[in-house]
Amino acid sequence: MDLNLPSAAIPAAAAAGAGAPLSRRRHAAARADSAVEPLSPQTVAQGAQAIAANMARVISGKGEAIEMMVTMFLAHGHVLIEDVPGVGKTMLAKALAASIGASVKRIQFTPDLLPSDVTGAPIFNQATREFEFEPGPVFANIVIGDEINRASPRTQSALLECMEEGQVTVEGSTYRLESPFHVVATQNPIDMEGTHALLEAQRDRFMARISMGYPDDEAEHAMVRARDLGEPITTLRPVASLTAVGRMIDACRRTYVAEAVSRYAVALTRATRHSPALTLGASPRAAVHLLTAAKALATVQGRGYVLPDDVQTLAESVLSHRIMPLAPARGPEAMAQAAAIIRDCMATVPVPVAAQR
Repeated sequence: MDLNLPSAAIPAAAAAGAGAPLSRRRHAAARADSAVEPLSPQTVAQGAQAIAANMARVISGKGEAIEMMVTMFLAHGHVLIEDVPGVGKTMLAKALAASIGASVKRIQFTPDLLPSDVTGAPIFNQATREFEFEPGPVFANIVIGDEINRASPRTQSALLECMEEGQVTVEGSTYRLESPFHVVATQNPIDMEGTHALLEAQRDRFMARISMGYPDDEAEHAMVRARDLGEPITTLRPVASLTAVGRMIDACRRTYVAEAVSRYAVALTRATRHSPALTLGASPRAAVHLLTAAKALATVQGRGYVLPDDVQTLAESVLSHRIMPLAPARGPEAMAQAAAIIRDCMATVPVPVAAQR
């Protein structure tokens, strides 16, 4: 399937230019969206499969992680990848960017990184004798935050406005980020040297947390052989345009959700707040993210409606990083502990019979 749409399908907001007032761009985008017929779930599923297959060319044996990454991107959500160094966390994000022709920038988080190194800062122009804003690395479609928990809490906080509102405010001026905007942050286990626990508010901005894990024997051997011939990521070519991806994201937003299913997602989230194993349950934002992700998963699977199974499939990834266990484990065991608590909470919530449309 050809996902590189003709230029006529590009939203009018792009033609208006980045310098146009925000209200004018929004009206232009609304007019363009109404003129373009929404993609069907089957078309979105085909597009998602093409992107995932392209990513799999450079990431062997990690089909589940690839599918989750594509699903979260189409849900317009940010992803936190927690695992030990060297298992392909950064490569996963780069492969996604290369598969959709997106702009990508990488930030290596270190203890001495400053907030202005992330967002950008005013720079004095000698020629004009005026300060001009120099955009930071967050001005890209996909921002890779490598080892985000090695930065100080102050620097981590620089991402909060970016992730929640898609904008940066510096010296009283607000600058819109590119669209789509997607943060993929990698995190080392907290017991490793030089790490800082992510702020609760920072974790809550990530729609999902996933783990890569070590590859199996055959996948690791294939990776070693491929790397012997050069960097495989350089061979990837886009299989979908950003315009097509934008329409896929819009189609996921339109996916039907029965009231019983949305109440089920809320009930699962609320169940974490009553768990005796937790000191802090998941936030209302977590319920929003859970249902949004479930809509994307249903669409990626070619359905125009959400099932309770979609909510259950994503509950661990969407909720587990937002809770605080009463007796927290450390290192790799922490993720397994959180997942087990979420499963226990799920067992207490009755599963509805989903209405299909």
